Amino acid sequence: MLELRNVSKTVAGDYHIRPTDLTLKRGTLNVLLGPTLAGKTSLMRLMAGLDKPTEGSIHFDGADVTGMPVQKRNVAMVYQQFINYPALSVYENIASPMRIAGKDQATIDREVKKTAELLKLTPYLDRTPLNLSGGQQQRTALARAIVKNANLVLLDEPLANLDYKLREELREELPKIFAASGAIFVYATTEPSEALLLGGNTATLHEGAVTQFGRTVDVYRRPADLVTAEIFADPPLNTIALTRSGNAFLIEGEPVIPVPAHLASIPDGPVTLAFQPHHLFLHAANGHTTPLKARTLVSEIAGSESFIHLGFAGRRWVMLAHGIHDIEQDRQIEVHLDSRHLMAFDQTTGKALVAAPLAA
Repeated sequence: MLELRNVSKTVAGDYHIRPTDLTLKRGTLNVLLGPTLAGKTSLMRLMAGLDKPTEGSIHFDGADVTGMPVQKRNVAMVYQQFINYPALSVYENIASPMRIAGKDQATIDREVKKTAELLKLTPYLDRTPLNLSGGQQQRTALARAIVKNANLVLLDEPLANLDYKLREELREELPKIFAASGAIFVYATTEPSEALLLGGNTATLHEGAVTQFGRTVDVYRRPADLVTAEIFADPPLNTIALTRSGNAFLIEGEPVIPVPAHLASIPDGPVTLAFQPHHLFLHAANGHTTPLKARTLVSEIAGSESFIHLGFAGRRWVMLAHGIHDIEQDRQIEVHLDSRHLMAFDQTTGKALVAAPLAA
């Protein structure tokens, strides 16, 4: 078990990691989700022992390892910027951790071939990294981390440089590898969809602070605050400030959205509502949608989906619609909001006012 106890990291008086308590159990996959510069890599460097915290302590299986250098820890790391031994073959790159550990040749050969097959590297085992594509080099680095059999495996956006098809295959296979290893896996990503595909647990990060940690699906469905909800939204979360009054949410005194049952406990007064882009529709999808008049800003067609940017009450929203929809600009249209998935947050603190619904 890896424990961060009130760990923080400051540089020249500025927080890179704000005071953090975090417990990661063996045999778990833990995703660090947040935008660039949120603190994901800084947190991983503290976990690995590459950096020492300014305050707080780090414990592994009950032992304080705060001052222990990375060389004395059984840690494996893979970065987006792949690192391989240029003079060694792919086979030897993958085998190197096991050779250092004194494994016998039969074990090395079996593990290298098994991992190479998983990562589609079998045809390249005799090549050197300089004769590989960027994606093949990244897979080599990932394979080396997998065979090391480390207690803690840190993966810093490891799939970012791979092609789409291979990324999807590895996203499916990696959780199976993680579950069987007994190690602690920490996987950093900027992509909410990747966190959801990987599952496990997720810690959302914002400006060096962990805003929430828990089962990935729970953090997504029940964000503790607006910042967490926004981190876990791609396309961006849609928000609007209104006032609760009786059975409706009002804008400038006019009722706009009926109060759904799951938000009935919210007191009258200011509130920020939020919802995911896929909970807005061009047509009434069920008996739970509320019609709203919005103005089109731009339509983006992305294969079988369209991102329709809308203006509503001074806010910019995005609707994710299935199919191709090339709607002319600056046109007033009727859209339909599924109010069952509305989230409500305090306008001052940003804290969730009630447990969010089980959003799909």
